[in-house]
Amino acid sequence: MEGCGVIVRTTLLILLAVPVRAETVTMAFQWDGSGGYAVSGALQYDTRDVSGPLVRDSDLICFHVDGTKDGAPIGHWGLRMLNEETDWRLFLDPEGSELLVEGMGVDMPQAWNMDGFGTSCGTGGFGFNIGSAAQDLCLDGELLYESQVDPFRPFPVARVTDHAFPAYACNAPALMSALPGVLPGG
Repeated sequence: MEGCGVIVRTTLLILLAVPVRAETVTMAFQWDGSGGYAVSGALQYDTRDVSGPLVRDSDLICFHVDGTKDGAPIGHWGLRMLNEETDWRLFLDPEGSELLVEGMGVDMPQAWNMDGFGTSCGTGGFGFNIGSAAQDLCLDGELLYESQVDPFRPFPVARVTDHAFPAYACNAPALMSALPGVLPGG
């Protein structure tokens, strides 16, 4: 019987020693609000950066959301536009292929340049939010009440193999060469 325990432990050690294959994942989304409002966009993350069952805003490499009203562009926001004043929260269930919505265990699971009051997207800004009252948009610092839909409505995402991210969507790579001592003689 002791030999069986050794085999199990050895098998577990071998399985744990196998490196986890990192993979870049891109997911696209489309949301239809009320009043002719809609958003579309995409996000990208590297699986090695995800430390739990959910993909979070801090795990993303690229993200953008583009808003329309009756098909005409009204605004956009992306990860390169993030600053210390930005309301930014994102929770994605990669197994269920959906963005979390109200009632899935996270308060205000989505805040893309928009707080729960719908006013923090700023002058000339654009944002999206899912909170306890609704899924809705912010434009030019104003909550667009007419965009609101049920906060519990599912928000699916679809894995895509190719997506053309706009310039404002992706974080710039770290500039290691700018650090002292990285380059010879630095």
